[in-house]
Amino acid sequence: MHAITKILLVILLGMLPYSLLAQKKLMFFQTDWGNQLPMDEFLAKVKSDGYDGIEVWMPGSDEARATLKNGLDKYGLKVIFLNGTNKSLPFEQSLRAYEKGLQEIIGWNPVKINNHTGSDFWTEEQNLEFLKIADRLAKASGIPIIHETHRGRFSYTLPAAVSMLEKFPELKYNLDISHWMVVHEKLIQKTDSQLQKIMPSVEHIHARVGFAEGPQVNNPAAPEWKNALKVHLDIWEEIIRNSDDETFTITTEFGPPPYLPTIPFTNKPIADQWEANVFIMKAIQERFAND
Repeated sequence: MHAITKILLVILLGMLPYSLLAQKKLMFFQTDWGNQLPMDEFLAKVKSDGYDGIEVWMPGSDEARATLKNGLDKYGLKVIFLNGTNKSLPFEQSLRAYEKGLQEIIGWNPVKINNHTGSDFWTEEQNLEFLKIADRLAKASGIPIIHETHRGRFSYTLPAAVSMLEKFPELKYNLDISHWMVVHEKLIQKTDSQLQKIMPSVEHIHARVGFAEGPQVNNPAAPEWKNALKVHLDIWEEIIRNSDDETFTITTEFGPPPYLPTIPFTNKPIADQWEANVFIMKAIQERFAND
């Protein structure tokens, strides 16, 4: 390319909106947390509402696994599987069960595997052993294996997540920042210096809005949660736009009761879980609508 042409191209690129320079494809996954529908009906609803796939734990029975596999094929949906550390087992047994679970999931060739890893009662060195197993299997299989920021796990606080990343730079996170909002009793801003340290390692997002006193607002569409919603959207957008991944995965993860508040004595939910998840998907899509 001629030198002058190169200079003009650089100038023109500099004048273009950032969104046009860094277009992202967003893939949305619906959680099956709290689902009471038959699998076929659930998957049909997922597809109808515009999701690309679902995030689920591996079913326990062969029959349930076959039903899931057939349904995913039928509706053209992708899957992210959850895997976790069994904290009720002794450490060594838990390590073996963790690895076995990952190996079973890898055979399905999912988009990603999201882990509830380790325990806040174990040492950093013990929790690191789980990360090493996941990293080894991820490299061998080519399937991204990520670790969710979650209460009760090694990543139960933002400083703990930063500390582990410094010890194990290969670590990749699924950011569910709603947990840290309540753990730290504040709305953590995207400019937070600690949060900035882990943002580049985030490869998946659990999109749920938390607040200083809980991991889930009662209804993200309610005007009283406008600021909390904006804080979360600002964080998610910055992570997605700065990610090297051309396709970024997001699971909408508002949960059922008791995560979802209920009316006393009746246990009737005060909002609709499904509607909350669809709302948050659309809110994220709006942030990228002009890309």
